[in-house]
Amino acid sequence: MRRQSAYHPYGGKKLHPLLRVLIGLIGLGLICFAILAGIVYAGERTHIQGTPRVMIILGCKVEESGPSLLLKDRLDTALDYLNELDSPIPVIVSGGQGQDEPESEAACMADYLTGAGYDEAYIYLEDNSHNTAENLGYSLAYLEYLGVDPAEDGVLIVSNGFHLSRARMLAERFGYGNVSTLAAPSSHVPSRISMFFREPLALVKSFLLDREVPQGQAVQGSAAHTLG
Repeated sequence: MRRQSAYHPYGGKKLHPLLRVLIGLIGLGLICFAILAGIVYAGERTHIQGTPRVMIILGCKVEESGPSLLLKDRLDTALDYLNELDSPIPVIVSGGQGQDEPESEAACMADYLTGAGYDEAYIYLEDNSHNTAENLGYSLAYLEYLGVDPAEDGVLIVSNGFHLSRARMLAERFGYGNVSTLAAPSSHVPSRISMFFREPLALVKSFLLDREVPQGQAVQGSAAHTLG
């Protein structure tokens, strides 16, 4: 009787061990990125607890013509909320001046808000920060000046939705105990696409490196609206 040969469903060459490791690492990286992206977009929503005592608007790029589209989204969203209030609340506009910006982000935001009719007496310029950690760290001096306890009193943080998971993480790390968020849209499509890839990585960077509260200057004077 003729002997049957063994059945081999795949007779091709096996992958090199290093190639298998590389494929495994790429797969793991994609899984990690997907988890981080999920965390970013889970925070992309408005969540307001009680009645916040103060608003912080996080800065973004300023163009020669004025606020960038992303910054305008933040400001318009803030104004929609502020205009619904029975009485005005203090607004901290937070952002310094980059090398390619004609003025500080704080000054640009203040001009935009006052131009839209918001009382400048309630606007406070934090114009020294250059990243999200500094935005929130330096704003603590203004909260102290305003008699707001960040651990207990409500603070409303305004930014584009993709930014809010990182902003909330840093705020809570820096002692903000009652954080609300106001999610602005992202009208600039190229920026929205860019942030899909950038923000998950920025979240990891902030989680690992932004461990200590950046120390800003104390606010001086009874009518001080800027550290300058």
